[in-house]
Amino acid sequence: MVERRPDGSIVLRAEEALRPYRARLHDFLFHWAEQAGDRTYLAQRGEDGDWIHLSYRDAAEQARRIAAALGERDLGPERPLLILSGNSLQHALLALGAMIAGVPYSPVSVAYSTISSDYAKLKHILATLDPAMVYAEDAAQFAAVLQLPEMRGRELVVGRPSAAVPGTTPFSELLAGGSAERLRQAEQAVGPDSVMKIMFTSGSTGVPKGVITTHRMLCANLQGYHQLWPFMTEEPPVMLDWLPWNHVFGGNSNMGHVLSLGGTLYLDDGRPLPGEFDKSLRNLREVAPTLYWNVPKAFELLVAALRRDDELRRQFFSRLRVMFYAAAVLPEHIWRELDQLARQTVPRRISMTTGWGLTETAPSVTLLNRHGAEPGELGVPLPGVELKLVPVEDKLEARVRGPNVTPGYWRMPELTAKAFDEEGFFRTGDALVFIDPSRPELGFRFNGRITEDFKLRTGTWVNYGECRIRALKALGTLATDVVVTAPDRDELGLLIFPGPGMAADDPAYVERVTAALREMNRGEQGSSRRIARAMIMREPASLDSGEMTDKGSLNVRAVLERRRELVERLYQGGDDVIVP
Repeated sequence: MVERRPDGSIVLRAEEALRPYRARLHDFLFHWAEQAGDRTYLAQRGEDGDWIHLSYRDAAEQARRIAAALGERDLGPERPLLILSGNSLQHALLALGAMIAGVPYSPVSVAYSTISSDYAKLKHILATLDPAMVYAEDAAQFAAVLQLPEMRGRELVVGRPSAAVPGTTPFSELLAGGSAERLRQAEQAVGPDSVMKIMFTSGSTGVPKGVITTHRMLCANLQGYHQLWPFMTEEPPVMLDWLPWNHVFGGNSNMGHVLSLGGTLYLDDGRPLPGEFDKSLRNLREVAPTLYWNVPKAFELLVAALRRDDELRRQFFSRLRVMFYAAAVLPEHIWRELDQLARQTVPRRISMTTGWGLTETAPSVTLLNRHGAEPGELGVPLPGVELKLVPVEDKLEARVRGPNVTPGYWRMPELTAKAFDEEGFFRTGDALVFIDPSRPELGFRFNGRITEDFKLRTGTWVNYGECRIRALKALGTLATDVVVTAPDRDELGLLIFPGPGMAADDPAYVERVTAALREMNRGEQGSSRRIARAMIMREPASLDSGEMTDKGSLNVRAVLERRRELVERLYQGGDDVIVP
């Protein structure tokens, strides 16, 4: 359904109405504990390397005991739980116990506690959240932050105690349970609009903001998703996933699909980083997923492994229904080769797909729901979601309204008020463009951020997102990612992160990059579209310094800030500057 308004804005809705959905996310846990209690819900490798399996029945029993223990403590809707450590069986059980007890929980990036030197983001989160309880699986790993002055007065729960951090509560104490009557009272107070968790944004454009996530948001989003993709309900999904639960992709979407559909999630101890991805490949040799959802960097590493290993390729595609990428743009050559490998391996069609959304939308707003789509397409709005496109300069800003949208930011009323327009649509700051304006049912492509665009010194506007995508397409396998430079300069520049096995000091590689950029510039006359100069990065993007997020995508602002001297040299000229 498309509504075109006199002011130029366009409102789009799915023709199919959103069907009824569950009131609370943890209701799915109890449903599957009754219907398929022995089925594995979660599996994680133990210290001996073997898989430890947690069934739905055991998960429900342990989560209820934890909820009862939380009910006897100074926790509640205004006294949340903070989780410092990453994905694990204990993390999942504690989160489920908090849901049942009506205690909002907040999983935060492990990097805030283990990599940061000043713990500034963690201290901001502690001040904003004011948690009554803080959990870390390994007390020794998190010893420095557990002893910060900001931790005083909070109960510290640990999975593995350490003499370096005295006075902690062992996780086993929570498993001992508590008052059944207090638990009953707490459970009765939990409804669809209760705060389930608080997810902090990365803070790449300012301080981290605590996005309030209710049960309604995620349950409505999952229902709309499954209506648009009905095949997902045909069999319990099997997933192998490393994506951190402090991000909406892994913590809401992937965890939500597995729990709501009675599936099994294997916790991947690998990551899409050199050396670490071998662990993921080991796991894929043992686990054949039905859904494989990941970030583009992981697909880039995966396609190279599938290309050289016939047995791994047969195992990977044996039960696979769909691949899904998010968090960044998937290079077209990776998309094409995965499709080709799938066609060579199995007789059925396995599509690569994606969608679009934000932490504030639980996450999904649009979803690609057809075969034959092209790389970069984002699909159409889910049932129950209203998408408003508002003209801003020469772009259409996407705004969202629906049961999947956050009510606001935790204890940040001014930011919450600014986040919504006069009709109650959430201002995403993202720009979308129709694939074909005459056929809105084909959906959209991403058109950058409204705030990412900048002007050259000539006053000419530059579409950052569109320029970056063109550069990635032109460079193909020569680059893992690029950053467009030039605010207040006369011409566009490019910082190029080399492809796997490629080096900035290899003359042949430099010549190939130069040729690709010349081809990209061919026929382009405007300064807002031509890459005038480029530099190949000798140092990869740093996770420690915040240049790369723990999902594997670039933090553009951090890259430009940390490499300010390189950007200056890019425009002053030098032997390592490419002028295509």
